[in-house]
Amino acid sequence: MALRLHDTLTGEKRDFEPLEPGKVKMYVCGVTPYDKSHLGHARCYVAWDVVYRYLRHSGYAVTYVRNFTDVDDKIIARANERGMDPLALAQENIDFFYADMDALGIARPDVEPRVSGTIDEIIAMVQRLESNGIAYAVDGDVYYEVDAFKDYGKLSKRPLDEMKAGARVEVDTRKRNPMDFALWKSAKPGEPTWDSPWGPGRPGWHIECSAMSTCHLGETFDIHAGGRDLIFPHHENEIAQSEGATGQRYVNYWLHNGFINIDDEKMSKSLGNFFTIADIRERYTATTLRYFLMTARHYRGPINFSDAMLEEAAGRVAYFYDTLQTVEAFLDGSDDLPHFTGPLPHQDVIDTFEARFTEAMDDDFSVPRAMEPVHEAFRALNELANTRKAKRKAAAATAAAQLLAKVRKVDAVLNLFGHDPAEYLQGHRLMAAARAGLSPAWIDERLEARRAARAAKLWDEADAVRDELAAKGVVIMDRPNGQTDWAIEERAAEGAEASDAGDGEG
Repeated sequence: MALRLHDTLTGEKRDFEPLEPGKVKMYVCGVTPYDKSHLGHARCYVAWDVVYRYLRHSGYAVTYVRNFTDVDDKIIARANERGMDPLALAQENIDFFYADMDALGIARPDVEPRVSGTIDEIIAMVQRLESNGIAYAVDGDVYYEVDAFKDYGKLSKRPLDEMKAGARVEVDTRKRNPMDFALWKSAKPGEPTWDSPWGPGRPGWHIECSAMSTCHLGETFDIHAGGRDLIFPHHENEIAQSEGATGQRYVNYWLHNGFINIDDEKMSKSLGNFFTIADIRERYTATTLRYFLMTARHYRGPINFSDAMLEEAAGRVAYFYDTLQTVEAFLDGSDDLPHFTGPLPHQDVIDTFEARFTEAMDDDFSVPRAMEPVHEAFRALNELANTRKAKRKAAAATAAAQLLAKVRKVDAVLNLFGHDPAEYLQGHRLMAAARAGLSPAWIDERLEARRAARAAKLWDEADAVRDELAAKGVVIMDRPNGQTDWAIEERAAEGAEASDAGDGEG
């Protein structure tokens, strides 16, 4: 099946046909860095990171552009509150943004333009609109005349006469139509300004992305992506500006990700359910958050976020890494086994894995469906790595090696399994213990007491320690190599080989 994308403009899935064979030009609306990035940003940029990675995985040469809107009303207001230069405040929050995105395994785009570095191009586009009769100047401000663009509203499917001014659109009696929006704003005290043909001022919000995208990708490019909240007015206005200036189709495919709800309510500061990415990273691994955001729902749908769902995701990712650790140890111990050439255990999983993954991803990047063969592969890997009969180990090792290689290959898209398993599991369980209010030092002390009791064959004492830990939600795992690991109970949901027999000899 060919790659198909759900295009917001047409409201349908369409076969993906890039403007230039083998190449993709992709623009994603970036952050307005007036504060630290929040959970909604994580949802957005994880989604488009997967798209970017899958396009490259599929063999496309991708030019990926994501901007920083570092000149904006909110930045100016926050900077004035803090007595800072607005661009300095923006840079501070861009640094926080990079820390969060890097932790989430989000690849950096090829180009990251900033409004402050694109002023000349913005002014040139405004002048072009003015000369085309679609923009008009009033007292140092310049407005876009929506009545002059016959297709206004085609993305959001809103008739112009029914529209109301959207977010960031100021009501001004000097406008010819209340829906007309600012392209250039005249200078005001306490704001950064640049010289222009209309006097000192700064850009309006919407023109910034039109200029930055076309500057780096051309007048028409393949994919424009962002959150659903940007469809109107921002993306609607981008189309009007860009097509009004160039006379060309602006974007071939519009992609939009869904919202984040917290316990079934929209995330907002006023409701007190607002989380920054940094808040969540203090309690869960960034890989847990990435996995949750990728798999909880298709990127176009809303995600309901709760501690319980994140706990479940944490347990699932820990299961993946526990399996990887077990498989790697199994393969390391199988070096002296002969290569097996007959039919392999789980041959059907091995043979169909990549095709099933690709089929799901080609259907508008359906990561939840693409994870189905991945989950099946990990169940098979767990079974293979726990093969005990000597005569079956050669076949199991061959199958495990082949299946692990396929998992590693698709991880170029998922970017979930690149950590050292032992290091990941250690970090995971320390965070899980902290969430449960347990001290790792206390857990280790009780495990040492259990080891001592077992060494002395005091089985009742060993069982008592085990029961004490279990009552606190600590699961003990006795490994075949004689070592004992522990985890908090949420991890035991699947696959972690917890000992369920007592410590007695029988």
